[in-house]
Amino acid sequence: MCAGCSTGRDPKTQACTGKADARLPALRVEAGSSAVRLRRRRRARARQLLARRLLALTAVGVIAAALVGLAFAGSPDRIAAGVKVAGVDVGGLTTGEAIAKLEAKSRAVAGVPVVFAAEGRRWRVRPGNFGVQVDWRAAVKRAETEGQGFAPWRGLRRVSIRLLGSDVTPSARVWKRALDIDLRRMNAAVGTPHRDAAIVLRGFHSRIVPERTGRALDRATAGAAIVHALASLERGRVVQLPVVVDTPIVSSADLAPAVEQLHIALSRPIRMSLDRSSWWLPPGKLASLLALPHGGSSSLAIGGKGADGYFRRLARGAGRPPRDATFAVSATGNISIVPSRPGRVIAVPATERNILAAAVSATHRTARVVVTTQAARRTTAEAGAMGITTRIGRYETIYGGDPNRIHNVQLVAQLIDGKLVAPGATFSFNRATGARTADKGFLEAPVIINGELTTGLGGGVCQVSTTVFNAAYEAGLKITARTNHALYISHYPQGRDATVNYPDVDLRFVNDTPHWLLLRTFVGSSSLVVDLFGAPIHRRVVSETRPLVETGKPPVKRTPDPALFRGVRQIDDYGEPPRSTSVRRLVYTAGGQLLYDNTWYSSYRGEPELIRFGTRAKKPPPKKGPSGPTGPTGPAGVTPQS
Repeated sequence: MCAGCSTGRDPKTQACTGKADARLPALRVEAGSSAVRLRRRRRARARQLLARRLLALTAVGVIAAALVGLAFAGSPDRIAAGVKVAGVDVGGLTTGEAIAKLEAKSRAVAGVPVVFAAEGRRWRVRPGNFGVQVDWRAAVKRAETEGQGFAPWRGLRRVSIRLLGSDVTPSARVWKRALDIDLRRMNAAVGTPHRDAAIVLRGFHSRIVPERTGRALDRATAGAAIVHALASLERGRVVQLPVVVDTPIVSSADLAPAVEQLHIALSRPIRMSLDRSSWWLPPGKLASLLALPHGGSSSLAIGGKGADGYFRRLARGAGRPPRDATFAVSATGNISIVPSRPGRVIAVPATERNILAAAVSATHRTARVVVTTQAARRTTAEAGAMGITTRIGRYETIYGGDPNRIHNVQLVAQLIDGKLVAPGATFSFNRATGARTADKGFLEAPVIINGELTTGLGGGVCQVSTTVFNAAYEAGLKITARTNHALYISHYPQGRDATVNYPDVDLRFVNDTPHWLLLRTFVGSSSLVVDLFGAPIHRRVVSETRPLVETGKPPVKRTPDPALFRGVRQIDDYGEPPRSTSVRRLVYTAGGQLLYDNTWYSSYRGEPELIRFGTRAKKPPPKKGPSGPTGPTGPAGVTPQS
């Protein structure tokens, strides 16, 4: 029978002898579709059943967890059971109770030392040794966060803490310097520092001292362990401090190449060359220039005191410092530029490399000295561009008197000599000279202090400041700070004296020209000259000086004198009255335009009239006796008292 029809097959050929039944394929499709749908419905029902069961189990789990959480939630105002701070159980306590408990425990163990140990050594340390201060309040705040949240979640967290526990480590502050000192002391007691391999040179013979492994306290870990143990409230156990191996940095094998190089370096001299000259550096001298490996290095180098001294001597012989362009003033007042000159400097690092390369070479043993050119800070061209070509102001004052005063005048004149003032810049006398101190060479000399002539350090400086003021005055420059002396000094121009007192009372003027200014001082045996040089400005200065007017009577200073009888007065000095004056300066440009109109007012204190008055009592006159004969004795033999 054919599978596709109902007529059968040919017995010989087995071929189908009939036509297929058209209904059979449709029947097979219908039967297959029904089976698929049945299987799909069964699988869907199984998945739904599984989902319902899982949902039920989840709901049961959530409800159970919520019930457990609610059962163990406890009060949020109390710390969860099982929580510890520094090893002390604070579970079930309020914040205040926990802090009180911890502070009480801390006070109880404050005097109990903690024993630390390392390598068989022990140390007993109290918290007070390092000023340990524990913030118990902050630690309790952290403990409160353990097992917190809304009720069911809080309960579940607290169940976990009950089972697993929780120990809060408090933060502590210590005296770091004291801790570091003790860590160094502990390390010195238990540690053995490593020793790097080293080369020892005796004459021209060298040998290697082998390395040695050491042991050292692990300071970072040990320090943390010490602080933790001292902050803890537990006592009784020994705290072990970690010790680590201190490994050498340089081994004998590392130094083997350097030893071979050292042998070559000291085998024969090397030749030094500079320009067209040369000289030999013998092995003994070369040995003093060599720096053997040290500080973790395994290489030879040129350095040390011997090398420093050699290069200093070489610089003196072959080097030359640069010279800045300066200004020279002739006897006739003409100014010229002294040209700059570049310097010749030994390039020490490069020369050291050349010497070392020649020393360790078996064939090329010539080292070239490297020389570089160092430019001057101010070249001839730069000096010429400054525009300093002529004298624009000059003044001369006469001085004398105390040798110390003359010394101070000469010293401060030297300090300001050669000062350059840029266009628009301000010259400050105090900034140029600095404090007048004994270290700078200033001596005690007559000086005016608080309106009285006395002796002080730097007396005579005002002679120079007055001369500088008048030079700037005559040049027509802008003067921004000037103060008259407390007392009138007749040998200065009236109303044109200028006192200074570091650092508050200063003399200042401005370079209001478009070119640089040069200040020069010339000190003779009895006179001081200050010159100001710059570009020609052709200003005209007109002065109007008002008369010196007395503004009162001299003050009187009375001094008792026991050598004078009462009622007797002796005038030692008639003093000077207080006086005042003013000076008006008008400065005109070359075109006749008024540039400045300044008036300086000067008020001088009076110098006291010095009077001594007597305090000695007069002798009383002799008493007169009764009338009658007179003689050496009185009546009844009484001797007159005198």
